[in-house]
Amino acid sequence: MKLLTKEIEKALPPLGSTDGEGFSAKVVVKFFSPWGNWSWYATEGERREDGDVLFFGLVDGFEKELGYFSLNELAAVRGPNGLRIERDLYLGDHTLGDFR
Repeated sequence: MKLLTKEIEKALPPLGSTDGEGFSAKVVVKFFSPWGNWSWYATEGERREDGDVLFFGLVDGFEKELGYFSLNELAAVRGPNGLRIERDLYLGDHTLGDFR
């Protein structure tokens, strides 16, 4: 599965554009590890000069915190039996506040 489609990339607001919205910012895409309890909820993102995509949003792992994460970082993660990070195909309309 592709972690990021062109449609999702076009729907991502540029980095910094939802600043001030706090937990009312819309989650555009959710990534998750199918073997554990880690999830990444992106509210913003943009392609960098090196071709990677940098996201900003909520990271729910050991703790829940707002921060940056990249597409290349997510794509490089390998779990048991070669499992990879996946994209939630059925996310629906949510804000960050729905996941805090």
